[in-house]
Amino acid sequence: MPTATTRTGMTARLLGSCRFPPSGTHLTCGVSGGADSLALLVLATAAGCRVTAVHVDHGLRPGSSAESEVVAAAAGRFGACFRAERAHVAPGPNLEARARAVRLAVLGEGAATGHTADDQAETMILNLMRGAGLDGLAGMRPGPRHPILALRRRDTVALCASEHLQPVTDPTNFDPVHRRNRVRHEVMPLLCEVAGRDLVPVLTRQGALLADEADLLDNMVIGADPTDARWLAGAPLPLARRSVRRWLRDEEGHPPAAAAVERVLAVAGGQFRACEVGDGLRVARTEGRLRTEPIT
Repeated sequence: MPTATTRTGMTARLLGSCRFPPSGTHLTCGVSGGADSLALLVLATAAGCRVTAVHVDHGLRPGSSAESEVVAAAAGRFGACFRAERAHVAPGPNLEARARAVRLAVLGEGAATGHTADDQAETMILNLMRGAGLDGLAGMRPGPRHPILALRRRDTVALCASEHLQPVTDPTNFDPVHRRNRVRHEVMPLLCEVAGRDLVPVLTRQGALLADEADLLDNMVIGADPTDARWLAGAPLPLARRSVRRWLRDEEGHPPAAAAVERVLAVAGGQFRACEVGDGLRVARTEGRLRTEPIT
C-alpha cells in the first residue's frame, strides 16, 4: 500500500490545487473519519506538514467514539500524530452550530478542516438564507485553515479509494433535521437541475469575486471606530455596514445577519437605544458610544 513517503499520482495531482502551509510546518487537522477529512490528512502529510490529526467525539451517536480508531490508524499509517478528544454537546436547538463551535474550540486557532468546494457552495446558499450579506456570500477563504477548498467531494472520495482508506459514514449527514443536509441533498440538486449544469464551480467563482470586494471594503474601514455612533450614522452606508460587520463577527469569523446590522445602524442613528444582534448579545448606546453586552 502507498505510504506518506510515496505519493500516488492522484495525491500529487490534487496537491496542486491545495493551499497547505510550507513543508515542515506544524498543522493540526480536524479529522472526523469521513472522506473529506481523511483526504485532508493524506494531503497534509504529502505536503510535508508535521500533522496532528485530532478526532473530536461529541457523544451524539452510539458508537461514535469507535470512529477515533479509524482516524488513529490512518494517522499512524501516514506518519501523523494523533489525539482523541471528547467534547459533549447536549441535544437541542442549533445543535449543528453548537457542535461546530465546540469542535473548533477543541481544535484550536489555525487548525485545518476538510471543507471542499461543495461545502463552499452549500455555505453560500445557507448564508444567503441567513441574510449574511457580502461576507456570507464570499464564503470560506482558501488557505491553511481550508487548504482543500478547491477540491470536490468526489475528489476526496476517489483519493480515499486510491489509498485503500475506508471512510466513516456519519448517518447524521443525511438527517433532514439539519438545514445543511437539506441544502446538500435537496436544494443544490434542484438548483443544478433548473440551471442545467453543475453550479458548484459557478458559486465558488462568484464567492472568490465577492471575497475580493469584501477585502476592498475592509481596507476602506481600517481605523474606523464602529462604536462611535456619530461616525457610524454619518458614514456612507456600505462602509457603515462593513464596519459593523467587522466589529460583530463571532469567534469563528462569521458575520452577523443583515437584519442585525441594520438594527445596529438604527441604534447608532438614535432610533433605538439598544437592539439584539444574535448569539445572546445586544448592542446598546450610551452617550454616543455603542457597546455589546449579554442579554440577561
